[in-house]
Amino acid sequence: MIATLSGFLPTFLTASVEWVEAFTIVLAVSLTIGWGAAAGAAGAAMLTLAALTAATGGALRAGLGVTTIQLVVGVFLLLFGTRWLAKAIARHAGLKALHDEEQEFAETRAKLRGGTWYAAWLIAYKGVLLEGLEVWLIVVAFSLKGGLWLGNAAAALIALALVCAAGLAIRAPLRRVPENAIKFAVGTMIVSFGTYWTLEALGGAGIWPLADWTLLILIAFYLLGGIAAASVLRLRLRLRLRAAAAR
Repeated sequence: MIATLSGFLPTFLTASVEWVEAFTIVLAVSLTIGWGAAAGAAGAAMLTLAALTAATGGALRAGLGVTTIQLVVGVFLLLFGTRWLAKAIARHAGLKALHDEEQEFAETRAKLRGGTWYAAWLIAYKGVLLEGLEVWLIVVAFSLKGGLWLGNAAAALIALALVCAAGLAIRAPLRRVPENAIKFAVGTMIVSFGTYWTLEALGGAGIWPLADWTLLILIAFYLLGGIAAASVLRLRLRLRLRAAAAR
């Protein structure tokens, strides 16, 4: 039950982060070609994602057994979540710069200078589509296992509505959203789900004596492990900088 129903939370958090980044791009484009055109580009990207989601709901499940689906989903979540968690650990350790929406906004504006209306429209379309594809992949992954397409799609849409409402209210990049902290939490949850489903698919349902409650242990394990890894890396970085300064 936990493994199925709790797909809503990681989907919502993942979508929130991706929609913040997409909104920043659309906002920058709107200052060049206007809100109407920028919103049209975003809407076209959302229609593309909706078509992909509808097609996936039937196509990916055709002819596949539950165990096969679970293994595919589990491996995907492991790969996807490991990337998010590794970047979050690197950011917390100071090895990678924190994601800055203000900087992304400025970089997008710089790309638009001297460009055509069509080029600006494409930037908004591609920005929303690429960020939305990660949301789509998470919705598909969690929905294939539990079959809760409507619930997980609703989580992504609720996140979209909240980000748009906040962004339109202030008409500025959403720099106050704790994006990096959310990515750390999301990476932890996705890796935990990936571990759970992959090993269950390979070893059978009896591999987890505590059943779905094992997820809570896995989340705590990866979260504490990530924090410990970030602390060790941060300490090593400080020692390296001190040694370099002493030379």
